[in-house]
Amino acid sequence: MFHRIQPLLGAAMICATLFLYSSPAQSQSLASVRVRSLLKDSSLNHLNSDLAFGQGYKVTPSASTGISAEVNDYKLLDNLNENISKPQQRKQLLAYLKSLKVEHTASTAQAKTKFYYSLANTFARLRLYPLAMKCFLKTIPKTRKEPASQRETSGEETAYADTDLTDTAAEQYLSINSKDDSLISEKAPAIEKSNAPVKSKAITYQHIHQTFDDGKEAVAYAMLFHVKQPLRGKRKIFVLNNVGHTFITLIKYNSDSTYTSVSFGFYPKKNNILSATPLIPSAPSVFKDDSGHEWDEVLGKFISKRKFEKIQGLILNYNGVKYNLSKNNCTDFGIKAAELAGISIQETYGTWPLGKGNNPAITGQSILEGKFNTTEADGKKGLFVDSISSVPIKRD
Repeated sequence: MFHRIQPLLGAAMICATLFLYSSPAQSQSLASVRVRSLLKDSSLNHLNSDLAFGQGYKVTPSASTGISAEVNDYKLLDNLNENISKPQQRKQLLAYLKSLKVEHTASTAQAKTKFYYSLANTFARLRLYPLAMKCFLKTIPKTRKEPASQRETSGEETAYADTDLTDTAAEQYLSINSKDDSLISEKAPAIEKSNAPVKSKAITYQHIHQTFDDGKEAVAYAMLFHVKQPLRGKRKIFVLNNVGHTFITLIKYNSDSTYTSVSFGFYPKKNNILSATPLIPSAPSVFKDDSGHEWDEVLGKFISKRKFEKIQGLILNYNGVKYNLSKNNCTDFGIKAAELAGISIQETYGTWPLGKGNNPAITGQSILEGKFNTTEADGKKGLFVDSISSVPIKRD
């Protein structure tokens, strides 16, 4: 059941409402936490015993890694932030991941899937989203898609254009490689200083579009849907002046093994103290860079070129559109993008004093409760899910 805020009467309600929504960050909670606490929250112990496994399993690492062939995966994941913050350890970590080979036997297949899924969780918590989705890809049951060069008719090409299957041939470009070190090196200083507050800065539609218009051939696309609840694991629509935030990440993987990524959300551009509040719900809008924004729940998915382009069309349509606290807020934008990607969330709507609409509290709780799905044939198996308290998706 939806969490409902009990109606307040008289002047007390009006005063409280003004206080709750009049701060500059009224509809988008901006904060950052230490990486250690992030990793603690997203560690294997907090995921579920179904995802956790304590025994290392046989791998065939490169001789240059300096890492034993028998690895303890708990230790690797728990100390990942230290490996990333130090150049030498970072080099060894990437060398290990690049050389990781797991025997494809019945006894190792499940362990491999669990390890890569947990690794994807950890990279996501470090906000290394392209690397997280690369690891997640290794957990998805493979379905071979015919290369475009072998499709003879335009009808076949059109049919494949809207599928989310990743070309088996294209997966070689999404393996862990030396280009990933560039991303980790770039992010390492931010990870080390992640105890400092992170404020999302305004960006333009043109910046988002031009980031992906890099002239490189794309081999895969992905989208992540992030939710920061006001109070993690609760349906409380606001806590003091914190009402949470919803944002998305788009990723384009290129044939030269590089990738581009933008994390951003839809915000009000407040022109007075009452704009974007229940008393005056409308305000001008602005996109902001949320690459450093924290979150509680995320859904991720590889998507087709057509869906990626539809989401870009949505961004264009939202450029300059008025923000409305009840009808067109950050969660409304995120939900529309998720729907274009083939992700549906069953419960997202709630009420607050003088208003009602989609919001991060209810949306995040629905993800925690597994009230989401995808329009694709593989169902939830094609979705990357990372949240503090959710039950992991079973993978056969």
